[in-house]
Amino acid sequence: MLRRSCFILSGFHDARFEPCPDRVFTSRSLGPYSPAVVFDRLVFVSGQGATVPETGELAGRDVATQTEQVFKNLAAILDASGSSLQHVLRCGVFLADMRDFPEMNAVYDRMMAGNKAARTTVQVAALPMHGLLVEIDAIAYVP
Repeated sequence: MLRRSCFILSGFHDARFEPCPDRVFTSRSLGPYSPAVVFDRLVFVSGQGATVPETGELAGRDVATQTEQVFKNLAAILDASGSSLQHVLRCGVFLADMRDFPEMNAVYDRMMAGNKAARTTVQVAALPMHGLLVEIDAIAYVP
């Protein structure tokens, strides 16, 4: 299990790194970034892929299974930050193939459970892991 740090900003002049709970981050990230940055009551979550934290492997080969795992990863990070999917204000969805939109959208709707956050969905040329079909980032607030 790897220790991760979250970048915490309490104000413009008070920035520090604090340990994130071990249960959230058990596999290596694909780059030099924080999984989340907290500024006052806002939580900025970096793009999450469909990797299962315990194994580092993709959750599945189809976009529905991957989207569900992405939301599990987002939810774990938001929970560790004192927020939840119900407090998401905005999401950015990155699809490898826009034809997967209906399947992704159905899982998105179910996992967001009525939260109609602002959202952008785009097709990208590639995602940073072979076989990854969807990545989602989020901005939420801490109630």
